[in-house]
Amino acid sequence: MLVALTVSSRLQRGILEEIQVQESVLRNRTAELEAANKELTAFSYSVSHDLRAPLRIIDGFSEAVVEDYQDELDDRGRDYLHRVREATARMELLINSLLELSRISRVELRRETVNLSEMAESIAAELKRSEPARSVEVSIEPAVTVEADPTLFRIALGHLLGNAWKFTRKHPAAKIQLGREERDGHRLIFVRDDGAGFDSTDVARMFGAFQRFHSEAEFEGTGIGLAMVQRIIHRHGGKIRIEGKVEKGTTVYIDLE
Repeated sequence: MLVALTVSSRLQRGILEEIQVQESVLRNRTAELEAANKELTAFSYSVSHDLRAPLRIIDGFSEAVVEDYQDELDDRGRDYLHRVREATARMELLINSLLELSRISRVELRRETVNLSEMAESIAAELKRSEPARSVEVSIEPAVTVEADPTLFRIALGHLLGNAWKFTRKHPAAKIQLGREERDGHRLIFVRDDGAGFDSTDVARMFGAFQRFHSEAEFEGTGIGLAMVQRIIHRHGGKIRIEGKVEKGTTVYIDLE
């Protein structure tokens, strides 16, 4: 009995010591995370204020030159200033995208039952209003629901459907689909289109920030949408992957189980 008590006491001490070690590790990681969040907040503030100010000055003076000295400028001079203003507008768009990506990483999750079908119907209606002349068949499976933050998932679904809409633009008739699919015991949510697609060798870079696989002349954008979607899905503890072929369309799968 004495031997058993001694062994039991040693086991308890060992367990307590391990718990203390794990608590210490957790405290250190929490402190590191808090420090990282503070740095990210400071960086976002700097981007928002310090970088935007000189951009506005550049754009403002360029506009003033165009308005006040247009009679003294030749076509080349006006073209140069037009390019300067386009570049500042592009930089402003990139800054806004960077700030949104940063905000997504910091915002508190508020989970509730989200009807993705209704959300997709609303987003699709907005896209159709933006380009009413286009022929796009949007198919949305009814009653697709998830337990998620509605604001963040609206952003994610907006980017996915927006990409599908954008990258089918060069096809006279296009198809976009939202639905569910069973794979390996998991119910996946997918967004599929039959648009421009992509080279399968680029798949590893598809979710990188500011990654672009088409020229600005072909398709507009900052190349940050999929990075935002991935971050949102990861914050919900889910997984995301993408499949596609050139001119055969793209399918994005989301696994929240």
